[in-house]
Amino acid sequence: MKLRQVDYESLNAKQKEIFNFQKSAAMLADYGFNCIKLADDWLGADFLAYHKDGNETLRVQLKGRLTIDRKYCGRGLWMNFPVRENWYLVEHDELLRIAGEETTWLSTSSWRNKGQYHSRSPSRPLLKRLAPYRVGGPSPGDVVRD
Repeated sequence: MKLRQVDYESLNAKQKEIFNFQKSAAMLADYGFNCIKLADDWLGADFLAYHKDGNETLRVQLKGRLTIDRKYCGRGLWMNFPVRENWYLVEHDELLRIAGEETTWLSTSSWRNKGQYHSRSPSRPLLKRLAPYRVGGPSPGDVVRD
């Protein structure tokens, strides 16, 4: 059998979610995390990331793009998403705070009426602020944990 890389855009939504989980789990393994995919969104999480030291478990919401959503506020969820060749892992409320400082997203009708906003191509200033939360990719950053 000859292995062939998959064209991500040819995958359906469920296949993309599985693909993204596998990519995330592989990158987080480099930081000492073991990731367990959940069958349903348990307390808003798509997967759990247990750290090897046994002192830390992250409840992670996996997205195909940078997303903020009112339903995730105050829940201690970590958002995991790709932007170009990089992946980010940032606590949702911290992401919301940074987005509020660097963008006009919280003034949009999407945020005001639906309580959510997402972007496939965030601005450079926003990405610069998110640099400490970048994992994997060409220039791995440190996972920032409080």
